[in-house]
Amino acid sequence: MIGLQILVDGFAISALYALGAMGFTLIFGVSGVLNLSHGALMVMAAVAAWAASSQFGLGSYAGAGIGILCGLAAALVTYFAIVAPIERSRAIPREEKEIFVLTGTLLWGIMIQELVAYFFTDNPKTVLPIVEGVIEIAGVRTPKNEIFTAVICWIVIGLLWLFVNKARAGKVLLAASMNPRGVTLLGHDMSRIYVAVWAIYGLLAGIAGVLLGMFLGVSSYSVGPLTASAFSIVVLGGLGSVTGSLIAAYVVGYLETATAYLISPAYRVIPALLLLVAVMYLRPQGLLGRR
Repeated sequence: MIGLQILVDGFAISALYALGAMGFTLIFGVSGVLNLSHGALMVMAAVAAWAASSQFGLGSYAGAGIGILCGLAAALVTYFAIVAPIERSRAIPREEKEIFVLTGTLLWGIMIQELVAYFFTDNPKTVLPIVEGVIEIAGVRTPKNEIFTAVICWIVIGLLWLFVNKARAGKVLLAASMNPRGVTLLGHDMSRIYVAVWAIYGLLAGIAGVLLGMFLGVSSYSVGPLTASAFSIVVLGGLGSVTGSLIAAYVVGYLETATAYLISPAYRVIPALLLLVAVMYLRPQGLLGRR
């Protein structure tokens, strides 16, 4: 019975990780940025949805919408206030800008974490679910919201795939991830492409954060584990590989779920981090990475 519970819960949490990892992978593929404030943006979106729906009584739908918009706004602030100034700075040597961006996004994530803790305390927050009730799957009672979470995640992932592969604007983003110079020579403004990518990332992080808040709940302490899980996924899957990130999301999701059920929730991220270390030694490019 517990094995089936791990299977069901692991599928939902893996879908959430896959959704969050899509944006994380997208901004790295296009702009080469590893955003270490990723977990903080998800938590901010979830807490905003919780405050809007529970504290201000706006309901679950309005709360979810506000949380997603908060994730979008936070991602754009991260780009314009942290990433872009570093990348455009003439005072920072080109070869050192990557480490400055990593440090800047990490500190920004810590600031968000502390602000969330200051204004909303460290206590876990659970967003009002859009779908309520319980269904039984092969004898396992499962919240309908859990199924809803997995379905929404895969709908959004599918829409993103259609956009990138079918829409003209999406194809430009895909081309920018492969050959930025070539895209520039064709007359496209890379600065606008970067803004578009960060906006898409913010929406994905916002949706993932709100759904996570409905599914498991979040607190300021969730920032570190969420960032660690996202980093493990993109490295395991291969930096810049969307397909690799999808596969890795399910590997990490099921590892964490099994650890939480069989050992302790306190150690859920440790197996994934150990796997990350092994991959970095044995296959540094990840499962499907090109870099």
